[in-house]
Amino acid sequence: MINARLEEVINKQINAELYSAYLYLSMSAYFESVNLPGFANWMKVQFEEEQFHGLKFFNYLISRGGRVKLDTIEVPKFEWKNAIEVFEETLEHEKHVTALLNNIAEVAEEEKDRATRNLMIWFIDEQVEEEGNAEKIINELKMIGGEGHGMLMLDREFATRTFVPPTGA
Repeated sequence: MINARLEEVINKQINAELYSAYLYLSMSAYFESVNLPGFANWMKVQFEEEQFHGLKFFNYLISRGGRVKLDTIEVPKFEWKNAIEVFEETLEHEKHVTALLNNIAEVAEEEKDRATRNLMIWFIDEQVEEEGNAEKIINELKMIGGEGHGMLMLDREFATRTFVPPTGA
C-alpha cells in the first residue's frame, strides 16, 4: 500500500499531466487556426503522450492501493504570437513538469518507496527527451526565422509524427 504522502504528490501529478494534455491540445488548435496542420499534429501527439502519462500514474496509484482524486483542470492559454513562442512555452512547461517529477522522486527516496522510485526513473528519462525535442525545434525555428519555406518543410515533417505507446509501459 502506498503511503499518504506519495498518494498526494502522485494525485497532483495526475492533474498536472492532464493539464499538460489540455495545454498541448490548445496549442494544436492554435496551429490549426494559423494553417499549420503538421504543427497541429505534432501537438496532438504531445496531447496523446500526456494523456498516456496521466493514465500511467493513475493506474500505478490504483495498483498500489491508493485512491485517485481528480481535480479541476486549469484553463490553458489559447493564443500565441507565433510558433517560436509556442515552443518556448512548451520548453518552459516541460521544465516545470521535470521539477514536479523530481519532487516525486525525492519523496519516494525519503519514504524509501523503491517501487515509486523505479517508476520515476522512466518518467525522468522521458523528460530528458521532452526537453530535448522542444529545444531542437526552437533552434530549428530560429534558424529559419519562424517563417517562409522552412516553416512549410517543418510543417510537412511534423505531419508524419504519430503516437506510439512505449513498449512494456
